[in-house]
Amino acid sequence: MENRSHALIAGLFVILMSAAVAITAIWLSGETTDHSHYILISEGSVSGLNPEAVVRFRGVKVGKVEDIGFDPENSRFIRIRIGVDRNVPLSKGVFAQLGYQGVTGLAYVQLDDDGNQPELMQTSEIDLAHIPMRSSTLDRIVYSGQDLMNSVNETVKKMNILLNDQNQERFAHILKNIEDASSSFGSFTEELQPNLKTLPELTSETISLLKNANQLVKNINRIVEKVDQKGGIVDNLSQSTEELADTMPIFREAIDSIIVDAQRVNRVLLLLEEQPRSLIFGRSPPPPGPGEDGFVSPQGISK
Repeated sequence: MENRSHALIAGLFVILMSAAVAITAIWLSGETTDHSHYILISEGSVSGLNPEAVVRFRGVKVGKVEDIGFDPENSRFIRIRIGVDRNVPLSKGVFAQLGYQGVTGLAYVQLDDDGNQPELMQTSEIDLAHIPMRSSTLDRIVYSGQDLMNSVNETVKKMNILLNDQNQERFAHILKNIEDASSSFGSFTEELQPNLKTLPELTSETISLLKNANQLVKNINRIVEKVDQKGGIVDNLSQSTEELADTMPIFREAIDSIIVDAQRVNRVLLLLEEQPRSLIFGRSPPPPGPGEDGFVSPQGISK
C-alpha cells in the first residue's frame, strides 16, 4: 500500500513539474501575447529566414515568423505567415523587407510604413491580409553587383577584341604618326617664328589699309549722293532721255522723206543712163503700140 502511495505522489510531482516547465516556457517565449496574422508574398529568395524569426516594426520587435512555404496558387512566389502583436497598428501602406543580423546571416522581417495609406489594415483568420514585400537593400546590392559584373565582363571582352595583335600594330602605327607629326610641328614652329616677327608690321599695314578703305567708301557715298541728287547726272540723263524720246518721231519723218527723195534721184539717174539725150531734148516719148500710127511690128522690121 505504501508503494502505491509513493508512486502516486511521484506521478503527481512529475505532472506538476511538466506543467510548470511548459507554463514557464510559454511565458518566456511571449506566447501569452495576442497576435494578428498576416501573409507576406515574396518573389525573390528568402535565404536566412526561418520559422520563429523575429518580426520588427520600425526596429521594434512586434512578432515572429510562423510559417514559410510556396504559394499554392503560384509556385514562383514564397508565402510567409507572420504573427504581429494585435496592439500594433498597421496601416494599408505598410510593407515588408528582409533584414540581416550582423555576420550570422540570419534574417528577420522588417516592417515599415511609407505613410501613403494611413487607413488601418483589417485582417482575420478567415481572410488574412496581405502585406507587400519589397527587395531588401542587400538584395538590391547583390542584383546591382551582378549587373556590374556582367558589364565588367562585357567590357573585358571588348577590350580583348580591341587589343588584339592587329589593332596593337595599328595603335603602334598611329603613335608613330603622332610622333612624326610632333617633330614636323616643331620644325614648322621654328619656320613660323620669322613670320610672327613681321606680324606687327602686317597688322599696322592692315589697319592703314582699312582706314583708306573707309575713306574710299566715304568718297563713293559722296559721289553717289551727287549723282542721285536733283540736277545731278542721273536727273540730267533722265531729262535727256525724255527729250530724245520727243525728238524721235520728227527724226523718223525726216528719214522717211530722205528715203523718198533718194528713190526719186535714183530713178532720174537710171533715166539719164538709158537716155543721155533726154537731158537736152527732154524725155523721148514711148514707142507707138499696136494700132497706133507709126507702129512697126517686129516681123516687118526683120523683113
